Amino acid sequence: MMMDEGEIVEKIQQLTVEHRDLDAAIHALIESGKSDVLQIQRLKKQKLRLRDRIAHLGNDLLPDIIA
Repeated sequence: MMMDEGEIVEKIQQLTVEHRDLDAAIHALIESGKSDVLQIQRLKKQKLRLRDRIAHLGNDLLPDIIA
């Protein structure tokens, strides 16, 4: 199902907030000194997946350029 431009922008905003929250959670775990390495690795992978999804959706907003 294709999303319209407004839905894409809204989803990008939602994912950006999630990405920022994950970043804060990772930093809080590291700063606490009680960090679980595996948990931090999982959170970082999740953060990367969000970044990739945001980039993919951002590309959907750009018009196709015929070279």
